[in-house]
Amino acid sequence: MSKRVKVCVVGAGRAGEVHALNLSYRIPIAELVAIVDQDLNLAKQLSEKVRGVHYYQTFRDALRSEEIEAVFIATPTFTHCPLTMEAAEAGVHVFCEKPMALSLEEAEQMISAARKNNIKLQIGFMRRFDPEIKKVKSLILEGAIGKPILIKSLTRGPGLPPKWALDPKTGIGMIAEVSSHDFDSVRWLMGSEAVSVYAVADALIHPELKEKYSNYHDVYVSILRFENNGLGIVDGGCPVGYGYDARIEVLGTDGLIMVGEVKGTTLLVSKSDKKVISETFQSWRNRFYEGYISEAESFLKAVIEDRTPEVTGEDGKKALELVFAAIESIKTNKPVALPLR
Repeated sequence: MSKRVKVCVVGAGRAGEVHALNLSYRIPIAELVAIVDQDLNLAKQLSEKVRGVHYYQTFRDALRSEEIEAVFIATPTFTHCPLTMEAAEAGVHVFCEKPMALSLEEAEQMISAARKNNIKLQIGFMRRFDPEIKKVKSLILEGAIGKPILIKSLTRGPGLPPKWALDPKTGIGMIAEVSSHDFDSVRWLMGSEAVSVYAVADALIHPELKEKYSNYHDVYVSILRFENNGLGIVDGGCPVGYGYDARIEVLGTDGLIMVGEVKGTTLLVSKSDKKVISETFQSWRNRFYEGYISEAESFLKAVIEDRTPEVTGEDGKKALELVFAAIESIKTNKPVALPLR
C-alpha cells in the first residue's frame, strides 16, 4: 500500500464535511478521491470545497469508478451496517461514525464482516483523541490520582438531533446521538466493563415532541456500576441553547482530574455593571477540532501499518450496549444488568 491512503467519504452532511476537509487539507497521509451522498447536489457542494474531487450518489458507483482503500461513513445510523458490509466485501477499510448501528446484532455483523474480509474497522469516538482527554487517560494509567472510583461525563448540545435520529425506525434516539461518546469515555477511562446501568429521563425541554415520538426524552442521567466496583455517571441535555458543553471529571482514591469547561475561549469582558461576558463553544466541531484530525490520522496509520485501530468495532458495540441498557432502564425504571441478552 502507498504511503497515502485513497479515501472516500460517504455522507456530505456536517460530520462528512468535517472529515472531508480534514482528509483533504490537514492529513498528509490521506488522498481524498470521492464524496458520496444520496443528495447529489450536496455531494457536489462538498466536492467543490475539497479541490473538486469526484462525487457520486451511491457508494457502489464510487467503488466502480475509483480506486478506494478506505471509507469514512458519516451517514444516518440505519445505513452504517449495510455500507460497512458493502465496503468489507470490496476489501475497503472502514471508519464509521457513532452510534455504530441500530442494534447489537448489526454491530456484530459489522465486526464479523471486517474480520472475515481482513479489513480495519474503527468507530468515530474522537474524544479519545482529544489532547486533554488523552492526557487524562495517561494520568490515570500512571496512578496520578490513585484508583479511579467515580467518573462523570456529560454532553449538552445546542440543537436537536435530526428527525431520523428520533424516529425508532431509523435511529436510536437522543441518548445515542448525544451521549454515545460519554458512555465510551467513561468505560475507557475506568478501564473496566460495566455490570449494570440505571437511567432516568424525561422530556423537559420539548415536552410536545412526546406526542410525535413516544420514547422521546431530552434530559437524562445514567448511573453505571463497573466490574472493578467503580461508578460512572453520564448526563445529557439537548437542546440547551447556551452552547456545546462537554466535560469529564475523574475522582480517584488520591485526587481529582477535571477536563473541559463551558467557556470556549479565554476572552472575558468585565463591565461596570459587574457582569462578566464570555463565549461558549458553538458546536462539537469547534470543541473537538483536534480530536477529529487525530482520530482520522490514527485510523489511516492503522491501515498503512496493518495494525489494530485504537478504537475497534468491539469498542463501538460496547458503547452501543450501554446505550441500549440505559434506554431499557428508562422504560422499566429498573437497573439493567450487563451484558445484555
